[in-house]
Amino acid sequence: MDKPYLIAEVGVNFFDTAKSLNITPMEAAKLYVKEAKENGADAVKFQSYKADTIVSKNSPAYWDLSKESTPTQHGLFQKHDSFNKEDYQELCDYSREVGIDFMSTPFDYASADYLYDMIDIYKISSSDLSNTPFIEYIAKKGKPVYLSTGAAYISEIEKAVRVILDAGCTELCVMHCVLSYPTKNEDANLGMIKHLKAIFPELKIGYSDHTLPDPSMTILTASYMLGATVIEKHFTLDKSLPGNDHYHAMDCIDLKKTSENFNLLTQVYGSEVKSVLPCEMIPRREARRSLVLTQDLKEGEKITSDHLMTKRPGTGISPDYIDIVIGRTVKQDLQEDTVLTWNMV
Repeated sequence: MDKPYLIAEVGVNFFDTAKSLNITPMEAAKLYVKEAKENGADAVKFQSYKADTIVSKNSPAYWDLSKESTPTQHGLFQKHDSFNKEDYQELCDYSREVGIDFMSTPFDYASADYLYDMIDIYKISSSDLSNTPFIEYIAKKGKPVYLSTGAAYISEIEKAVRVILDAGCTELCVMHCVLSYPTKNEDANLGMIKHLKAIFPELKIGYSDHTLPDPSMTILTASYMLGATVIEKHFTLDKSLPGNDHYHAMDCIDLKKTSENFNLLTQVYGSEVKSVLPCEMIPRREARRSLVLTQDLKEGEKITSDHLMTKRPGTGISPDYIDIVIGRTVKQDLQEDTVLTWNMV
């Protein structure tokens, strides 16, 4: 079982961190890249958008207003849309220098185009699953696509998958996602991972998580055991920062725990074919039972059931053959507690 591909979703959290630490947004973004790498992420992901092209000006908020008080989507996006192609290129170059994969979700055609030379994988947001002209445009670029499926019926997912595959995409990962911030544990619906695996057996299946981090990161670990090969979760350097994404994101401790969990599960998973392991060979021999005499027997004496009991070690005749041994005679004088072997009968 291979370790899942773990994506630390920074989004635009670095803008809030920059204000908190009194550093530039670029310095904060690079700090996120560095911390994601050091704590076990395989990829770090940002979001590329402009408020004016992602949402109409009066679109209402759909998040917890007690955590993020901005009343409109446009107002929130406008706070975090100042990065352009050159900024993401600098982040991409820094990510390569650090040794972590760089990703950014495009939310418009312009960002989809300028990200082409920076990313190896296109991530499509749940919000664009029904935006078939856009996802077709991305799929035609010929790179792997990871598709989030929050707030979608299975029929909508099937349509999006057809559009992407028909556009020539040769590697598609369909990611279970619940479009609710934060997702309550009872709404996580991890069984959907198995459902998606059954519906799309030829595709990768992943999980994009929005639950509050639990102490042992069990939810992400469970998604891996259910078959998610790509796992994404929002990432922050400080959960206490104001804003829509920090309070339900994992921090460095959570990320490291998740990575360690995956490493441990990869180590312990082993084979799906039952057999005796090399480490079990000696215990198998010493801990199993053999047929053992309950009393002394003279050469030529016939063995009865009263003469036998089963004891360790398993170096003699297995109890499985007791019916074959009963009625046979012994070839030599044998003492009580002798472990019978075939050359003795």
